[in-house]
Amino acid sequence: MEGKKVRVRFAPSPTGPLHIGGVRTALYNYLFARQNGGTMILRIEDTDSNRFVPGAEDYINEALAWLGIKIDEGVREGGAYGPYKQSERRDIYRKYTQQLLDAGKAYIAFDTPEELEAKRNEIANFQYDASTRGSMRNSLTLSADEVKSLIDAGEKYVVRFKIEPNRDIVVNDLIRGEVKINSSILDDKVLYKSADDLPTYHLANIVDDHLMEVSHVIRGEEWLPSAPLHVLLYEAFGWTDTMPQFVHLPLLLKPDGKGKLSKRDGDRLGFPVFPLEWHDPKSGEISSGYRESGYLPEAVINFLALLGWNPGDDREIMSMDELVEAFSFDHCSRSGAKFDFEKGKWFNHKYLQEIDDDTLADLFAPILADKGVSGFDKAYVSKAVGMVKSRISFVKDLWEQAAFFFVRPGSYAEKDIKKRWKEDTPRIMGELIDLLESIEDFSSKNAEDIVLSWITAHEYHTGNVMNAFRLAVVGECKGPHMFDITELMGKEETIARIKIAIENIKPINA
Repeated sequence: MEGKKVRVRFAPSPTGPLHIGGVRTALYNYLFARQNGGTMILRIEDTDSNRFVPGAEDYINEALAWLGIKIDEGVREGGAYGPYKQSERRDIYRKYTQQLLDAGKAYIAFDTPEELEAKRNEIANFQYDASTRGSMRNSLTLSADEVKSLIDAGEKYVVRFKIEPNRDIVVNDLIRGEVKINSSILDDKVLYKSADDLPTYHLANIVDDHLMEVSHVIRGEEWLPSAPLHVLLYEAFGWTDTMPQFVHLPLLLKPDGKGKLSKRDGDRLGFPVFPLEWHDPKSGEISSGYRESGYLPEAVINFLALLGWNPGDDREIMSMDELVEAFSFDHCSRSGAKFDFEKGKWFNHKYLQEIDDDTLADLFAPILADKGVSGFDKAYVSKAVGMVKSRISFVKDLWEQAAFFFVRPGSYAEKDIKKRWKEDTPRIMGELIDLLESIEDFSSKNAEDIVLSWITAHEYHTGNVMNAFRLAVVGECKGPHMFDITELMGKEETIARIKIAIENIKPINA
């Protein structure tokens, strides 16, 4: 493999929505390919016709596009190594299946599901291998005429790989180093099924990786047990010189407890495990997605990249280009990475802070429309969101933080009334109205200087006056700098709100 052009593939099955763990696998493939000037292939592994789900392939493409993971070769992009959908490569797989049969590396098996189940009941921990295949119905125990007769009669069969026992198989992995597994623990895996004239994953992905000249197979740790079989298949075909370098990524683990991250964890703890919202065509169930939950694609990418990998320094906020430059399997963990969904929110918060206020206002516009808010120009909305964006983790949080800029208070926080609205507050607020009406330059700094000087001159309690002022305008004692608020709202709206508060707020005895 020395000096060979880097070609990687992401090969999902269209059996449902793309799991966030699959997204990370795609991302690491992409980062490695881009860093090495290589090619990123998207191959659709749809050989399991029973599990095919309509819409899943489109979902995969849309999710990768949203995240900025660009595909160089694939079903949509085309390329010199296609077709890139396995169901369209039947003729290719038949050829290589026959090659293994002719070489005595594989055999035909006619065992029915009922016969296999009977064997499992008869033999504890049964597996179809060198110790049991001699007692089964296959081309190793039947004559050539019997095999031909069964096939001609339309009997369904599978082709199994013939694994020789008691051999140590070495898998060289860029993260885990040398992994040694004895062949005796492997069963004679099914490579092809006559029922649907399609290969299984094991044969199809080996043939495709070879023919598509894949240089590195970067996939999840869950595929590590199948790696020895794949090494044996490369040997059986005589392709050892072109065997790709294996890389098995650490699992994404539950945020709490043990085990692999699942959709149930997301449902239980309230976070998405899919990049986009998924509508199950069979059950009608809707599963949340990162996009629809308000995450920015750049934040999701940055978050996922650091789950099981680090740049070798203390950087956390990294663009795609920075990730490409820094990426290395040397800094990948061997152990699983806890899925810290709160950290994901933190990344989104950080990325939102970097968005300019005009763009954020555009993102907020649909929420304002949904709330029935209209009549505010873009400049006003931009300034409003700019004042509160440091307090949000998602665009949808803007309404809670900035609603008072667009809608007058319909009620007032009881806890703040108890603490800040006293018997003499209406009188003081009335005086404040007179003062505000006299101010010609209503800019934040000027208005603040005048009001604070007035408070000092009258020996009023600054905290009580200013919090009552805020309560009247905002509806509760929260929000950005008070005089930045009033500058944006303007004198007329500010005074109108104070007048309404004087009429509606009644002191509450603590």
